Amino acid sequence: MRLQAITCDMLLRPVEHLAASSRHEVIVSDLSASLHVEPVSLRERIQAEVDRIERTDPATDAIVLVYGLCGGATAGLVARSRQVVLPRAHDCATIFLGSRERYQREHETTPGTYWFTEDQVKRGNALRGWLLGDAGRSDGVEATHRELTEKYGQANADYLMEALGEWRSRYERGAFLETGLAPDDEALERARQESQLRGWRFERIVTDLTLVERLLSGEWGDDFLVLQPGERLAMSHDEGVVRAVSAD
Repeated sequence: MRLQAITCDMLLRPVEHLAASSRHEVIVSDLSASLHVEPVSLRERIQAEVDRIERTDPATDAIVLVYGLCGGATAGLVARSRQVVLPRAHDCATIFLGSRERYQREHETTPGTYWFTEDQVKRGNALRGWLLGDAGRSDGVEATHRELTEKYGQANADYLMEALGEWRSRYERGAFLETGLAPDDEALERARQESQLRGWRFERIVTDLTLVERLLSGEWGDDFLVLQPGERLAMSHDEGVVRAVSAD
């Protein structure tokens, strides 16, 4: 079977590693994690990549997405002429942890957890300033507020900055997700420092890449949604996270 995998670049390293050992032919393309800042942009980019693959590679049997619901960003994606498959996950933390059950246990124990990943820290993409707190420093606050004002206007910028402050204040733990693939001490130390800066306790957590492995191996059981051609991805608002509806 020939699979085309589209992944967030925060998961690129484990995806490429597991794609190489899949019994199927897997072609990997990645999109920047910075697209998460604007969910509509992320959905449009993923859909454009799905459409490109369907249009240019008739040998593809299915398109697999290494994404979760991602704050609703993937809701609305349409499978036109190929199956489109993704894990039933709210976000990439579930994918790194290996199951919704493990994520739920972590969430129940410490709901205020910020998840660091090796590539997220190392790549330094545009999303990093929001997630790792550059916007919380004095120079970062001014730059971020100025950028938001230019884009959305003064009133909206004030609201977004206030919401950003509330978002950051909810966290009490910084958790570094270790994949075991080319361990990066520099990324680990940066995550530790960022956590200490915010008064969060810091933990290292070993990942479980089972969901990624099964996705790339074509083992799509109950933990995955398989969109058939002519179906659209929608939120399920239950433990299934996502569901398929008619694209019409």
